[in-house]
Amino acid sequence: MKLSKFKFKLPTELIALHPAENRDECRLMVLNKKTGQIEHKVFKDILDYFDENDVFVFNDTKVFPARLYGNKEKTGAEIEVFLLRELNRDLRIWDVLVDPARKIRIGNKLYFGEDDSLVAEVIDNTTSRGRTLRFLFDGEYDEFKKILYGLGETPLPKSIDRKVEPEDAERYQTIFAKNEGAVAAPTAGLHFSRELMKRLEIKGVNFAFLTLHVGLGNFREVDVEDLTKHKMDSEQIFVGPEVVQYVNEAKDEKRKVCAVGTTVVRTLESCVTTKGRLTAFEGWTNKFIFPPYDFSVPDAFISNFHLPFSTLLMMVAAFGGYDQVMKAYDVAVKEKYKFGAYGDAMLII
Repeated sequence: MKLSKFKFKLPTELIALHPAENRDECRLMVLNKKTGQIEHKVFKDILDYFDENDVFVFNDTKVFPARLYGNKEKTGAEIEVFLLRELNRDLRIWDVLVDPARKIRIGNKLYFGEDDSLVAEVIDNTTSRGRTLRFLFDGEYDEFKKILYGLGETPLPKSIDRKVEPEDAERYQTIFAKNEGAVAAPTAGLHFSRELMKRLEIKGVNFAFLTLHVGLGNFREVDVEDLTKHKMDSEQIFVGPEVVQYVNEAKDEKRKVCAVGTTVVRTLESCVTTKGRLTAFEGWTNKFIFPPYDFSVPDAFISNFHLPFSTLLMMVAAFGGYDQVMKAYDVAVKEKYKFGAYGDAMLII
């Protein structure tokens, strides 16, 4: 499978800059992967496609305010710092991306906040864009974290080309977000409102939660034509015994298992035995799913509409069938569905 097969023309105006007014009222395209039939619905109509004891699997990761703006010592040049992960809590050491990277070297100090309330020192060059920072802060950890997160802003993807607004802190977060550690939201989960969750619960649908802390690997450009040569960045996952029990019982009873988002699909498919059973796991995954791929766990899949050449689109095409998904994307463009993190949704059954 070649990278060039995931090219399609996406008008800029179809990239959503804001979320739907109500979480569960975005548009929903339903693709039947057996027949190729396409239906046009509203997201809350998803209720009609599932029955009692079917299982929805959600990613309960929580996004933190990962994007900071600081200034370099001496020159005062503005530097964007994107927090990736905390490496050492006691020493206040973080892996970050910096932009522009060429201006930042080991030993440089960066100042954050109007009164330079936080200072960091570059202690390592990890990649061409990446650095490791040590924040120079002597106070209590909770005080440090409060200042750090107070200076940070919601890390909207670059495709949402506007300033971050106050509502983004809530809307770029699922209502069930619990375990902090993501630098990007699991966007399929953004469409679930409390009302819709309640209606699904009343219908007898079961909910199971796992955690994948979404990193920037999802959005890193694929720069090889042969997809077998692309390496995904590793992301941390947690699959506990409760989700394992729900999923395996549903599979035994021939009930649907619906994966809410690409992160859930990747996690489920990373934690499956040779006999197709889900197993508990804590660790890291760099699984890259593209066509053709034989899925072991999910029977249904909810996802947003993704950008051309993205690994997210490749996974959707693997699940729904390459030809059918690319045809559905053509329909989505013609029908002016919204793409990207704040865009509309697709259910593949």
